[in-house]
Amino acid sequence: MLHNKFWQGFFAIAPLLIGVLAIVFYFFFIFNLVTTIETNEAMDANTSVSLILGELAWFFTFIGLAIIISVSSFIFYIVHAVQNPNLKENNLLIVWVLLFVFVGGIGQLVYWLVEIVSKNQQLRT
Repeated sequence: MLHNKFWQGFFAIAPLLIGVLAIVFYFFFIFNLVTTIETNEAMDANTSVSLILGELAWFFTFIGLAIIISVSSFIFYIVHAVQNPNLKENNLLIVWVLLFVFVGGIGQLVYWLVEIVSKNQQLRT
């Protein structure tokens, strides 16, 4: 699984894509919640707690999925970096692991582009 190109690309791009989708979904959630409450108040209907909790359930489900994908990506690239023999020669392993920890999804995307994609293209030529 570590050397599968699909999973390498997925775990490199997914955290950033999930981050963008989380922002869009957050604004959609707030807009939908506010318009629903305004509509209910305009019709003199009580806004039920179940309506608000129903909206929150979708939002928290998406956030849970985002957390699972981000942590999985982090673990995937830590394991990949530890098993990469090219990084052990000149102590780049520590640099990459620190980038994964402090920069997160951007560090994983850069690792994928620099250490995996560019190295595979150099091997082909």
